[in-house]
Order: sequence, then structure tokens, then C-alpha cells
Amino acid sequence: MVHTIPAPMPHEPTPTSGAVAAPERSPLVELLTIAIPTVATMTSYTLMTFVDKLMVSRIGPDPVYVGAQGNGGITSWIAVSIVFGTLTVVNTFVSQNFGAGKSDRAPAYAWNGVWLALIAWLLVMVPYAIALPTIFEMVRDPSLSEEATKAVVRRDGMAAQFAQILLLGSIITMSRQAIGQFFYGLHKPTIMLLAGVSGNVANFVFNSVLIYGPNGPVDGNHSGFDAVIHWWFSGTSTVAKTLGIPALGVPGAAIGTVLGTIIELLVLLVVFLSPSFHRRFNTRHGWRPSWSHLKDIFRIGWAPGLMFGNEMICWGAFMVYFVGHFGAQHSTAGFIAHQWMSMSFMPAVGISVAVTAMVGKCMGMGRPDLAAQRAWTGVKLSMAYMGLCAVVFIVFREPLVRMFIDKDTAPEVVDELMKLGGRFLILAAVFQIFDGLAMALSGALRGAGDTTFVGVVTVVSSWFVIVGGGWVAITVFPQFESAGPWAAAALYIITLSGFTLWRFLAGKWKLIKLVRDDAHPAPEPQASVASVTDGVL
Repeated sequence: MVHTIPAPMPHEPTPTSGAVAAPERSPLVELLTIAIPTVATMTSYTLMTFVDKLMVSRIGPDPVYVGAQGNGGITSWIAVSIVFGTLTVVNTFVSQNFGAGKSDRAPAYAWNGVWLALIAWLLVMVPYAIALPTIFEMVRDPSLSEEATKAVVRRDGMAAQFAQILLLGSIITMSRQAIGQFFYGLHKPTIMLLAGVSGNVANFVFNSVLIYGPNGPVDGNHSGFDAVIHWWFSGTSTVAKTLGIPALGVPGAAIGTVLGTIIELLVLLVVFLSPSFHRRFNTRHGWRPSWSHLKDIFRIGWAPGLMFGNEMICWGAFMVYFVGHFGAQHSTAGFIAHQWMSMSFMPAVGISVAVTAMVGKCMGMGRPDLAAQRAWTGVKLSMAYMGLCAVVFIVFREPLVRMFIDKDTAPEVVDELMKLGGRFLILAAVFQIFDGLAMALSGALRGAGDTTFVGVVTVVSSWFVIVGGGWVAITVFPQFESAGPWAAAALYIITLSGFTLWRFLAGKWKLIKLVRDDAHPAPEPQASVASVTDGVL
């Protein structure tokens, strides 16, 4: 039994003909059904970088390895994130066509997302990878002492290698994003979860061999591991020795990440191109480049892409320059806190993705009233989760920081890292709830196709508050050291959440219509498809 769609609210769009009927489940149940596997998937992506950082910290007692992996990861992600942000709107178009009963038109958006990824890889990622060593050299602080310069050159060399490998493999990462957003739009996040788990397992296996080679982690780190871990690294060391694989260190972690991402993409393609999916959604059609679909993706996606990329640039400047300005220990402690911050907000990003899919489906049905209801449910869930994370950051800050410190690190260095890392986690806790609000509502606006305002506000406020505030902190208030830039970061999140809330309450998103009819046919003739309400997998 399904509910009959009631008359539309005054001044709101009428329900789309042929749309999927209003869901019978409560908004919370519907959200959790999509959000739980989506959250797990988002966490699995961050878990891959978390594992990379944890494993490179076991190369030796020198904290330079964590800093190199962090710098290289941010440097590469700055460019990739622009395309990632743009491709999030594949979810919007797929979910709105799903809600409108036109799911057979959705695969063309996923395929053209892959084409967009290929164009970006050729024009941006490859040249950027080639130029990275020079870029690292150009931004190096010339006022450093000779000894400090040697340390920085060593760190930057590993960071550049790590980033170059990720950039050259980013065609896989971006293609996975395009295909993955298709599954989110169809409310099939479990498929993404399966791919994410497969990729993380593969990443751990490849890392174990490639990072440590025939020697395994340093002996001092084994004391806290159980017998299974001893057995595992003994086996991977034997594999590396047999195959003649040397210890690649930090670059080995990048290779492992790329190989793990390949596994993820293969899992998605197996399902996407399967006979059952093709019967229901014509996934093997629409693969040719389509200017109209590319324009659609860019028209709605440029603002999220700009927002994602700009935030990475500002956060990169924040981590590398403003926090790193005060020395290697501040940089390492900052990356430790940033890693935990990433682990906290990625589930909230998962909730945001689920909200995008739900709002998009409701808008495709012509039901902005239902879309608003789903959005507020997502806000409550996201803020509750992020509030819990804030409590964990404060209460357990010492063990969270200590996890990334090698056992053989000098005691004075450990004390400094513990003090700085704990301070950073407290400051990060301040803005957790505001971050949850901003992410849930930006996901709702993206599902409706209202992306420009949040994108522009993000760019302007990030430069004024993160970059401008960070500069003021280190030049006018140097006595606060790296805590000053972290306070500016907290103010940025609070500011952004206020603007996002205002935009959502203004309600202009309720009037946007993205699903086209005869004027926007699929690029190839479509075979008949089963009802979009049929279960898949």
C-alpha cells in the first residue's frame, strides 16, 4: 500500500507525472536506511587515509613520516577535490530522475561524470603531478636554519612522491566517485559499502607489503600488537622478500591506496554493468559523451567543485603554513588532530550524501514539503552525532594523540606532541555541532539543485576567516602560537553554518526543477525498463 500524493502546497511545484509515490516509512527510518551504509562507506574512505597515516608512523620513531604523508595527501587532494565536488551532483540528477520515474535516464549522468574525470585528469592532474617538486621548493621558507631546511627537504621529497602517485592514480578515484554517486542517487548505498570495504582490505594488504618491504614495522611497535598481527607482518615480510619488493616507505602507502581504489572501482563496475542493473536502468547505454549531460553536471556542479577545492586550498594553507609555521612538532600534532577531525566529519558527510539523495528524490516527485521534512531529520541526526564526537575529542584527547606517536620517540617530543595535539582536539570540538548543521543543510540544498549560494559563501568566508584569520593569528597574536589559526578555523565553521541555515530557511530551493521531459531525452534509444520501485541487490 502506498500513500496517494496530496495536493501541492500553495506556490509550490506540482508533483511530476509518473513520479514515485510518497514513501510510507517515517523520515528517520528512511534516512537511516540510506545513511547507515552511506556513513559506513564515507568512513571507509577516510579509514584508508587513517590506515596510511597509522602505518607510515610505524616506519620509524621520526615523526617526519606522518608529516610527509599528511602534506602529500592534502597537496594532491586539493586538485582532486574540485572534480569530486563537481561530481557530487550526479547524485542530484540521478535521485531526481529516480523520484520522477525516469531512472533509465540516470546512467548517462554517471557515464558523463567519468568523461569529465578523464578530461580533468589529462588537463589538470598530470601536469600538476609533474610540477609538484618545483611547487614544494617554491613555497619552502627561506629563513629556516640549515638543519631545519634539511629536515624540510627530506619531508617534502617524500610528500611530493606520495602526492604524485595519488594524482597519477586519480583517474581511478574520480571515476569511482562518478559511478558511486549513481548508486547513492538510486538509494542503493550498500553497493558502495561493499566496494569501500573491499578497497580498504586491499589497501591494508598492499600497504603491509609495500611500506615495510622484507623487514616489517620497526620492532619497537610490536609490543602492543597481538599474535595475529605478529603473524601477519611476518607473512607480508616473506612475500616482499620472495617477490624482491623493497621497503618503499611513504610512497608505498600511496601505491597501496591507488591499488585499493582500483579494487573499489572494479566492484562498482561489476554491479553497474551487470545484467540485472542493465535490465532495470539501461546502465550499458548512455556511455558516449553527451554535451547536454556534461553541461548539466557543470551547470549545477561548478559551485560544489569550487567549494570543495577552495576549502582544500584554505585548509592546506592552514595546516602547512599557518600551523606548520611554528615548527615540525606543531605540524605533526596538527595532522594528528586533523586526521581525527576527518574521521569525525566523514560520517556526517555520509549523512549529507543521504540527505541529498532523499531531497533529490522528493523534489523529483514534486514534493518539496517532504524534502524539507527529510532535510530537518538529517540535521538532527548529524548534529547529535557531531556533538558526541566533540565529547570524545575532549575526554579522550590524550589516547587519541598517543596512537600516532611511535614508542621510541624522544620523551620531550612526546610531551610536546601530546600538549599540542590535545589543545587542537579541544578547539576542533568547539565547532563539531556547527559542522554537522552546515553539512546536512548543504546536502539538502544540493539535492534540490541549489548549489551556487553555498559555494560562493564558502569561498569568500574561507579566505576571509581561515586564511585571513590565520594570518592575523600568526602575525598579530603570535603568543598563542598554532592555537590561533585553529581558533580561526572554528570561527569559519560557525560562520558558514549560519549562512547555510539562512539560505535553507529562505526556501528558494523549493522552486528549482531539474528533471526535463521530451526536451532532454537520453543520448541513446532506451529499452523498456522495470519499475524503479523494484528492489536491486
